[in-house]
Amino acid sequence: MREDWDIRLFKDVFDLQMGKTPDRKNFSLFEGDNTWVSIKDLDGKYISSSKDCISDEAAKNIKLVKRGTVIMSFKLTVGKTAIAGKDLYTNEAIMAFNLRNGYDIDASFLYYYLMNYRWEGSNKAVMGITLNKATISKHKIAIPPKPTQLSIVSELDKLNELIRIKKEQLKGYDTLAQSIFYEMFGNPVENEKGWEVKKLKDISRKIGDGLHGTPEYSDLDTGWYFINGNNLENGCISIKSTTKKVTDFVRKKYYVEMDDFTLLVSINGTLGKSAFYNGENVILGKSACYIKLNKDVNKLFIYEIIRGEYFKRYAESVCTGTTIRNVSLKAMREFPIIYPPLPLQHSFAQKIEQIEQQKAAIQKTITDLETLLAARMQYWFD
Repeated sequence: MREDWDIRLFKDVFDLQMGKTPDRKNFSLFEGDNTWVSIKDLDGKYISSSKDCISDEAAKNIKLVKRGTVIMSFKLTVGKTAIAGKDLYTNEAIMAFNLRNGYDIDASFLYYYLMNYRWEGSNKAVMGITLNKATISKHKIAIPPKPTQLSIVSELDKLNELIRIKKEQLKGYDTLAQSIFYEMFGNPVENEKGWEVKKLKDISRKIGDGLHGTPEYSDLDTGWYFINGNNLENGCISIKSTTKKVTDFVRKKYYVEMDDFTLLVSINGTLGKSAFYNGENVILGKSACYIKLNKDVNKLFIYEIIRGEYFKRYAESVCTGTTIRNVSLKAMREFPIIYPPLPLQHSFAQKIEQIEQQKAAIQKTITDLETLLAARMQYWFD
């Protein structure tokens, strides 16, 4: 931050506005066309759609969030931020930052500022850090001159655009891999080629999950990171500058021995994100299911099934919970997998290995860009 930045309290600059959840028992309140945002919908800079919509009757009791307003999650998962791409409504875990008269703050600048904000002095709830309207109000915001705001936004937007382009390239390779799979083995749901079917537990040494609850975090660099299902990205375990480290006590108590035949899958919240374990120093949370595959199976073949639509459809069909969906370990163990002859699996894997090499190079570029982005955000906002 710079000397010419204006320091103010959040309560002086913003009218903080919380959302609300309509009565879940009244199904008609969720049968309208009004966009109603919850934390699970916050995935990107702009938010214009949601998994749930509410009726006009339900909307009467919730304050409207105007298009262009910055919103942020402040319960359970703190700090997920977005800009409203249209008029919408939110639940009570999301705060809208309505700019008061007399202040000139660019929405994109505020978006990046809140993403990097350290909410010190907040309370620790069972599932993580929790803020409230009063604690947010008492925190301070540093406001630079408008030209500086726009300069910062331009720099960070360019880096994010480069990251987005690279991630789209990864999706293209994933689509290619899926097309090769379907060409060789057909649709795993219909199994029109009549392959043998095995349960996941029959081709695995062990299937389990991680720590239930919030671990004891460490301010020291212990070298061991706490990850959950949301850390599984593009087949890799994503460890960023914001990924929290755990104490030695937590490491010793909750360490799970894994090897290069261990596949990780998200089974809580966002379902079906997957990655191979590659020697990272990580402690798993409960939303990260680990699958220690038998070493005589072709792990790339199994991975392609797990990361595909077939598994996602299965997970949706067996999951429990409405607000936070969950797939049980029992359901994971019972997951049916087509199992063609190993020579065919190996032939498929050889083709996929070439694709994975290209993906690894792109992923390295993404990691480098994300590291640079984090460094630039730290430079501007810390």
